[in-house]
Amino acid sequence: MTALTNTEDKLAGFAAGGVDYVTKPIQHAEVLARVEVHLTLRRLQRALAEANQGLEEKVKERTAELEALKAQLERENRYLREEVQGRLPKAGPVGRSPAFMALMERVDAVAASSVSVLVLGESGVGKELVAQQIHLRSPRKAGPLVKVNCASVPRELFESEFFGHVKGAFTGAHRDREGRFALADGGTLFLDEVGEIPLELQSKLLRVLQEREYERVGDHETRRVDVRVVAATNRDLKAEVAAGRFREDLYYRLGVFPIEVPPLRARREDVVPLAELFLGQAAAGRPELALDAAGQAALTAYEWPGNVRELQNVVERAVIISRGARLEVEKALGSSLAPALVPPPRPGSDEGRILTVDQLRTLERDNMVRALDAADWKVSGPDGAAARLGMKPTTLQSRMKALDVQRPGRAHP
Repeated sequence: MTALTNTEDKLAGFAAGGVDYVTKPIQHAEVLARVEVHLTLRRLQRALAEANQGLEEKVKERTAELEALKAQLERENRYLREEVQGRLPKAGPVGRSPAFMALMERVDAVAASSVSVLVLGESGVGKELVAQQIHLRSPRKAGPLVKVNCASVPRELFESEFFGHVKGAFTGAHRDREGRFALADGGTLFLDEVGEIPLELQSKLLRVLQEREYERVGDHETRRVDVRVVAATNRDLKAEVAAGRFREDLYYRLGVFPIEVPPLRARREDVVPLAELFLGQAAAGRPELALDAAGQAALTAYEWPGNVRELQNVVERAVIISRGARLEVEKALGSSLAPALVPPPRPGSDEGRILTVDQLRTLERDNMVRALDAADWKVSGPDGAAARLGMKPTTLQSRMKALDVQRPGRAHP
């Protein structure tokens, strides 16, 4: 309270810590009004402080979410870079047969263009390697090479896998995601097992091939893309078209330049060079292993129904089971052809029924390697080696360690 009328005296009062004043003689209405003003100011200050605190907490939460998302995106980008890089061959194509030379002439003829290529051939002939060579010999070689295994994509996720989606487009879409076409922009998209694409999605694939544009799932924005498509299949797509399971217009759009990859039995001159390549890759820690003339003859004489993939598996299996400097391909081929390691017993005799401990160990080891080969060395899961062998994954891993079974060039799974 003050009876002062001088402004400087009032300012001095504020400087001393006062926040307001009332004049004499006191008027109750003035006092109540000033008290109400300060109560309101106090409430506003408290509300502002609480709002600021809540805002700071939200900023911290959002910052943490952004950091987590950034880390996840970095992991995904690193995975994709490693995935793409890992698919690029460490060496050039291997072969010297007339069929192989004719194949590479076709690759060279189409590589410089941007037309779609349809790679045909039996399972295991190396269709993905042909796609790699088309990419590496093209003007797009500095861009990405992205693969989609159409046979492994769930039917309901095909569109999202190809074109991507926006957050909230469907249950589980917690954030925006780029599709394979966007990831392959400026490069090559390899559609493996293209015959497995659902009929209802084929029209959208045809559109992006023709118009070079698409929309993400849940998004109305049209995006442009510059991608060269190389597709592969072991199916007879003409028969699929006739059966109504594959669009005729998509077949002709993909098959602008078809390339047929011959089976390995049609280019036997390539068997030994390929085997030596796989041996060098699988026996990195065992330089003494060598493929002798007898082994070369055995490999060349075999029909290779599983083609190059089977040859690679046989060489890797031979590296595992060989104990000396000689690559025992005959034994690896034998375990591939028939599971029995011992001849059948003669009638009326028990000979051949009793196995030594070492024979049992070899039998178990070879059977385990066959199961791992069939499962692409995946231990667990419905298609894993453990399920094929009827045992728990932990049991299989324990037996693999006990029998020193490991994928050539890799540590234990």
